[in-house]
Amino acid sequence: MDGTSAMADPAGARGPAAPPTPPVPLAALLAREELGLRQIAGPEAAGTAVQWVHTSEMADPYPYLLGGELLLTAGVHITGPEASQAHLDAYVARIVAAGGAALGFGVAPVHDTVPHALVAACDRHGLPLLEVPPQTTFSGVARAVWRLMSEARHVELRRVAEAQQGLATAAARPDPVPAVLRQLAARLGGLAVLYGPDGTELQVEGGPGRRRAEPAELTGIVRRATPAAPASAADTAGTTHLAAYALGGGRGFTLGVATERREPGDHTIAGAAVVLLSLLTGEHQGASEAARSAALVRLLLGAAPEETGPLLGSETWTVVHARGERTPLAASALAAALGSGLVDPGEDVVRLLLPADREVAPAHGWTLGISAPAAPGDLAAADTQAARALRRAEATRRPLVRHHASGLAALVAPEEADAHARVLLAPLGDNATLLETLRTWLSLHGSWDRTAVALSVHRNTVRQRITRCASLLQSDLDDPDVRMELWFTLNRPH
Repeated sequence: MDGTSAMADPAGARGPAAPPTPPVPLAALLAREELGLRQIAGPEAAGTAVQWVHTSEMADPYPYLLGGELLLTAGVHITGPEASQAHLDAYVARIVAAGGAALGFGVAPVHDTVPHALVAACDRHGLPLLEVPPQTTFSGVARAVWRLMSEARHVELRRVAEAQQGLATAAARPDPVPAVLRQLAARLGGLAVLYGPDGTELQVEGGPGRRRAEPAELTGIVRRATPAAPASAADTAGTTHLAAYALGGGRGFTLGVATERREPGDHTIAGAAVVLLSLLTGEHQGASEAARSAALVRLLLGAAPEETGPLLGSETWTVVHARGERTPLAASALAAALGSGLVDPGEDVVRLLLPADREVAPAHGWTLGISAPAAPGDLAAADTQAARALRRAEATRRPLVRHHASGLAALVAPEEADAHARVLLAPLGDNATLLETLRTWLSLHGSWDRTAVALSVHRNTVRQRITRCASLLQSDLDDPDVRMELWFTLNRPH
């Protein structure tokens, strides 16, 4: 059986999968004086990075290598015929074929010196060869690599945090879009370009002399208005690294980035800029700020919702209730993802208004309740529908639930339905708690546990309330006919 690894590839297969921590430059490992490592063959360490450490005494470790390892061996297998030049040449060739980064050879107790044939093979195949002195244990080398990785990750996290703070500060400036682009270009050491829906350069920030056509071509990939269009794309052109990101859910605006080098954390920094730029460019994707302000002013001055609704760009609307991260920035990011600037963050539930023709998809980290399409004058009822849909989504642990009016409602005139409801529900009076508990319990097929989750109360509280409802209504709530009548009455259109 092969030796152990200091780190493991979560993908479980050889390939280009990124390691869980930043790779360690081999030169940094050689600089650790307490290890006493010395490179005696192969190319200079400056261009080599170690992703993990692996120990093996197998004559052919190829099947157990993932790529990027510093392979450590004491040469137990390099004795007798295996010490020949041909054998060692094949041994090194297999390590290189597996993507090994370097080979560390422990001097003592098996060998007093590194075999000359191994040195020659490493020179021939371009594999860095390190001499590990007797006083240095293989576990000590692995521990040193882990410490260097931890230090690199700390530096990366600090860089990302500082960049995110800088971007947030830039977004609060009077000229937020150019300021965010400037900050992004400075943090990445490259070029940042904002493109409009037609591909036109709207704002360019960053070092002069860089080629701008390349990111423009890449942004065409993420600008396509199709469900299969990716949110981001990356490529290289010579020594230039290119990336493009769709803004505001892929509605046309894109961010292009070009850098001469790619550092750990760059993608995370660019992601923060994408969120901010999506919010800042959101006004161009819906109604204008002037129209929105006009609608608000008219409402405050007494105009009917039917008169102000068209100013916002739609005749019918969908109300969305969402529960997830409780921060204003998270709520704004959700609004940008759904393509709406009409958002009320709230303390417990985020509420949004979307044009009824806009499709709402599940959002990562959020639970959504969606109302039926409603005219401006019916938004209050739609708000109630969205709240009920959200409670049902939480109770059933689904990311999104839509309100669907009962088909029976169309068979009964609203006036008759209201009259029947007043008589049937009269024993419950105006007890909103009992009415809502009964409605939720019926919608969840009489499940005590799921109703308790939906209402954020104990299951015994639900039982007590339902028992009280049954007593006041003098009805058997286990009877399907009674349940159907009550459900119709409680869920009738208002």
